[in-house]
Amino acid sequence: MIHAEGPLLTIDVSDRTTRTEDVDDVLESFVGGRGVATKLAHDRIPFDADPLGPENSLFFSTGPLQMSRMSFTGRMNCTGLSPLTGGLLSSNAGGFLSRNFTGAGNAVVEITGRSDELLAIHVTDDGVEFEEVPELDGATVSETGDVMAERHGLGDDQLAVAGPAGENAVRFAAIVTTEHRAFGRGGLGAVLGSKGVKCVSFDGDAAPDVDIDAISMDIHREAATDDDNPMKAAGTTSVTEYANHVGALPTRYFSELEFEGAADIGGDAVGDKKYKKGTCSQCAFACKLPTRDEETGLETEGPEYETVMSFGSNAGVDDVVSVMKSNDLCDDLGMDTISCGDAVSAYLAAEDEFGNSDLIHELVEKIAYREGVGDLLAEGVARAHDELGVEDWTVKGLEFAAHDGRHLNGQGLAFATSNRGADHMYAEFYSKEYPLVGKDEAVDPEGLDGKPPLVAEKENHNAILDSGVVCKFSRDFLTEERLEKLLDADYDDLQAIGARVVELERHFNNRRGFDRADDALPYDLPNFESALDEYYEVRGWNDDGTVPESRISGGSDAASADD
Repeated sequence: MIHAEGPLLTIDVSDRTTRTEDVDDVLESFVGGRGVATKLAHDRIPFDADPLGPENSLFFSTGPLQMSRMSFTGRMNCTGLSPLTGGLLSSNAGGFLSRNFTGAGNAVVEITGRSDELLAIHVTDDGVEFEEVPELDGATVSETGDVMAERHGLGDDQLAVAGPAGENAVRFAAIVTTEHRAFGRGGLGAVLGSKGVKCVSFDGDAAPDVDIDAISMDIHREAATDDDNPMKAAGTTSVTEYANHVGALPTRYFSELEFEGAADIGGDAVGDKKYKKGTCSQCAFACKLPTRDEETGLETEGPEYETVMSFGSNAGVDDVVSVMKSNDLCDDLGMDTISCGDAVSAYLAAEDEFGNSDLIHELVEKIAYREGVGDLLAEGVARAHDELGVEDWTVKGLEFAAHDGRHLNGQGLAFATSNRGADHMYAEFYSKEYPLVGKDEAVDPEGLDGKPPLVAEKENHNAILDSGVVCKFSRDFLTEERLEKLLDADYDDLQAIGARVVELERHFNNRRGFDRADDALPYDLPNFESALDEYYEVRGWNDDGTVPESRISGGSDAASADD
């Protein structure tokens, strides 16, 4: 099986020491990316660790496909204990960081401990340098990038940055790279900030040699020539009007499922603001959205569909420039646009202020600096909803993404079972229910009959893509057969590895107190409890949503027994 190459580099910022160790056995068993980082985090982070304490670790990792020139591989993984959910969580960022990361010669970089001084950490193929940067206290992502460029000649594509939100322990703070790409969900930016680390840079020419099948160039060519795909013109916002039409677009803090202003913030509206092509490293698909508003001079990247939901329909805003500004503020301050937008929308619901763009932008800044009511909203919806007097629209403490499960019932089940919480990309089941896939893979969005095994299968598949590491938008190009060739492994074996990754996440969270009660939704779905029973049975888990200890101690084959 093809897998990532290189050592684990551990950086302890408490005493500014480093060490490398061979993790070939983990790489061989878990491919790379999310799989390897999950295994290392499961074994190295104490089950009772404080997410914002020195005993928590962040694991940056890439997979074997970052050694290729294939489209859809300009991504990498970051894993740690989430301060938002309290569980083990992996987040995935695009851009150009991954190739610079591999150039430094490591398969995984672990950051642990806590520094008393604010640090920039520079990782190269020659070693690690610690730089004290007290002058960057409170600096935005762009300000940090400017300083690193002037001082060291580093580009934004070489940096992973904690903005002011990360320094201020906003529970949904992101780690931002390439200015507008983010390890967004779950608050890993707050973990980096809690360690006294402002940014980490990666540079070098020591990328390992990994033999990737020639089929990667076929995929690259097809991605370059597929000009009819709506994703190329408007990115993920291309689904906005359709989601609205079928009643799957959360609106006014989840009180409605259709938004009368969807066309004003959707694919065409964002496409009209796009002024050039944008992409990730080595990707010919170019689905990113560099946007500009000539009247105000605002220039940013995006918004993508999830931000159109969280700062648009869910906030009652039908002005695409307002959504662009919310998106840009979150990027520069270092916050997840989904969680931040949902938290802001919760406040708007409480104050009957839907559509107030000036207030929205004010709240985003207050959250990042924990000023006034921003201090409450920075805790996230699950911790703030009682005081606000609104419903708790989260799963496991993670705010909801779009693609509403009240219409897309299988996606609703997938939100509940996801170890990350209400994250749409964990199983990405909505693609089957709109559908965004061929007729042979599509399912009726109504009901849960027959869907639990499909949800588990999608979770496993996506765990492998996240270990590869491959963008989910490769779904039209990367067939099971092609994935087998690229990773030189039987697809059933890959599915078993994916199941093992999901199971390790679940086991870690079980040890922190998570069980069936956390696989819950704030709305009813038909036969939900029986579907949950079936899902656990497929997984080989206990009825209470916990993993039998024998499956963890039994080794890598245990997770595949019932898959």
